[in-house]
Amino acid sequence: MFLPHSLPSPSPSLTTATATATVTVFASPESWIESDAVRQCHQVAALDGMRHVAAMPDLHPGKGAPIGAAMASTVLYPHLVGSDIGCGIAVFPIGLKRAVPERIAARFPDLDRSPDPDDPAWAVVPGEPPAGHVEGLGTVGRGNHFVELARIDTVLAPDHAARLGLTAGDLVLIVHSGSRGLGERILRAHTGAHGAGPAPDPAGYLARHDEAVRWGALNRRVLAARVAHALGAAPTEPVVDQCHNLVEVRDGEYLHRKGAAPGDGRDVLVAGTRGTPSYLVAGHAGPAANHSVAHGAGRKMSRADALRRGRAKHTVAQLRRTPVGSLVVCGDRQLLFEEAPTAYKRIEQVVADLVAHDLATPVASTLPLVTYKTPDLGPTHRDGRRRGRE
Repeated sequence: MFLPHSLPSPSPSLTTATATATVTVFASPESWIESDAVRQCHQVAALDGMRHVAAMPDLHPGKGAPIGAAMASTVLYPHLVGSDIGCGIAVFPIGLKRAVPERIAARFPDLDRSPDPDDPAWAVVPGEPPAGHVEGLGTVGRGNHFVELARIDTVLAPDHAARLGLTAGDLVLIVHSGSRGLGERILRAHTGAHGAGPAPDPAGYLARHDEAVRWGALNRRVLAARVAHALGAAPTEPVVDQCHNLVEVRDGEYLHRKGAAPGDGRDVLVAGTRGTPSYLVAGHAGPAANHSVAHGAGRKMSRADALRRGRAKHTVAQLRRTPVGSLVVCGDRQLLFEEAPTAYKRIEQVVADLVAHDLATPVASTLPLVTYKTPDLGPTHRDGRRRGRE
């Protein structure tokens, strides 16, 4: 368990300069940082107009741009944000008297499918969705997206946790999802005409981008409402909801975040893995970090490596029941291996690096009880409803 007194001694961040921009990696020597990810940071730093690249301790290689980085430039580059514009993590309190993982897992709705027209979760949609985009609303998506019932485990900053209305033992829903097909459509329209080049009409791109960011936040609310209703609880407002794939106009520059959360006075849930805690932190990152903090543990293995190594080390049953006693609802066996806890960095080290570099203060840890990834493809009852695996 991560505790403040167990932190390593602060180590200076590694800052290098290119002809156009500086690159700073906020990680300790103990952190797992791939050279390919650092190389991508320098490739980004060489882009026209780039001023500064801040890499978080969860840094890892991405498609065309590093994941876990905040990149400040006088030029707007849509590919630095990627297709899942508006992806973020929200935390919703939930009032449940008991939370038996096996019973909870069996009651999760199918979050791969949009809610039925009469689903009460639609009540959280105030009117027409942003951009009029209805397709996929209320669905979680694949990859590292998830909806998790978790328990507040250790409170590390009681006063701050109290201001959020959280105490040890409270139950929360953690929702990690984004803009689904809307963000992909926006990026495809740009790359189809301009490739990885800059946006020729920044204002036009930002208008569409902002709709996707609002759509992603709404999607997280619909997902939380769907699960709350399914578990017999009332939907609530999030106490934390931060997007980590977006562009922010700041000080006359474009601040691109790809897998990096706003860390300037914001509360952020830094996600662990399906078998480890996550950490709620209070961000206080400054200009050197492009006002950003990490968004999660960060991948240590590619999906191909995780699949190959995981099949040699784990069984499906071991990945469905985690070392902390939680359950993973996932009918996609390949995804189970790709998202195994061993495929990710140690969340405790990521958070320790944030603290050591004075980017954030831990507020509380959360422990997973049930994590939903995809619908379980277990046996069906005669009425056609699927039941959870034993």
